[in-house]
Amino acid sequence: MQFSHGATGVWKGGWDEAGITRWATALRQQLTPPGVTLGLVFMAPSLFSHAEEVLEILRVHGRIPCLVGCSGVGLVSGGDEFEEGADLVLGLHRLPGATLKAFHFDNDEIDATEDAAAWIQKTGLSADQVNGWLVFASPFDLNGEVWLRNWNKAYPGIPAIGGLASGDFSAQQSQVYLDGAVHEHGLVAVALTGDVTLETVVSQGCTPIGDSWTITRAERNFILGIANRPAYSVLMETFEGLSPEERKKSQNNLFVGLAIDEYREELHCGDFLVRNLLGGDPKNGALAVGAYPRAGQTLQFQRRDSETADAELSALLARARTDLAGRPIYGGCLTVCNGRGSRLFGVPNHDAGLVQEQLGPVAITGFFGHGELGPVARQNFLHGYTASLGLFVPKSPLRPG
Repeated sequence: MQFSHGATGVWKGGWDEAGITRWATALRQQLTPPGVTLGLVFMAPSLFSHAEEVLEILRVHGRIPCLVGCSGVGLVSGGDEFEEGADLVLGLHRLPGATLKAFHFDNDEIDATEDAAAWIQKTGLSADQVNGWLVFASPFDLNGEVWLRNWNKAYPGIPAIGGLASGDFSAQQSQVYLDGAVHEHGLVAVALTGDVTLETVVSQGCTPIGDSWTITRAERNFILGIANRPAYSVLMETFEGLSPEERKKSQNNLFVGLAIDEYREELHCGDFLVRNLLGGDPKNGALAVGAYPRAGQTLQFQRRDSETADAELSALLARARTDLAGRPIYGGCLTVCNGRGSRLFGVPNHDAGLVQEQLGPVAITGFFGHGELGPVARQNFLHGYTASLGLFVPKSPLRPG
């Protein structure tokens, strides 16, 4: 599919050297004017055994100087989400004035890089040199939270988009790609520098319910006290205070929203880091959550359902369209949680289709991931049940003529 500054395509023919060669060549020829800066490749497990050969074909016949990506059990191209049946998607992007620098770090390197200064030394890039990062990582044996904590300190306020590859989980196998190399562990990171930056849309698919509260006691991943009351009691009070219709929607769909900035007077959807509510104990009043909350942090319970997820993504894309007025979108990358797609919305192509409806036509490729990477309130986090979109745009509006 041809777009301004980019082209995307999907391959469904299995391993076919001649066919993939023709397909990659034809896709490159769609770029007008010609010239590829970045290639994004996402591959299904059906091609794992031929991954290196596929990458070499794409690099040579797509004439791609920087090729990155990962494996996915579902793939995204343009406005289509292929939850099954597709072997490969490829996005070719021409990014005027951009300079790219790409890396692969294995798990041992990641574990040994213990602070922000070490990451800056390893990449050779300071925060003021980088406009954004694309990051694709294997979920196996990766200490993602420790890596991301140090990475955020090294590159504060610099958006990172991508996520954790999905693949053959029965065999504990996934892949990340850098140029012609296939890696089953670690992560691939690409720095965008120069005249192109990364604008992000991160939709966690939740809406706040009830009131916001202050956490007064917390230990590890347990919230023990909220507003000096047992946390479980506050949860039940919130649930019982909903209308019958809202209670029905919230049944088995409750999450915890932790405010990124508890000093903000008004908190809305995009101001919370949403985490799983793992369980509650009415005897000791504790709530177990998929995070490490702290006393003094603002909390608000959240509900996630298809209606909410649709409304939030629509609103965030509309805001992005307004914010990007005057700047063309050169393309982008979309990471979608395996729990979204038709499983959540009951119809295909929801997230990718909505991006095209609100921002398109735009050259988007991506994958269904095991975790989604993206910023909330200028801090990067690993998410679940999220749609995480990164858009390649000029750093400032283009001058007429």
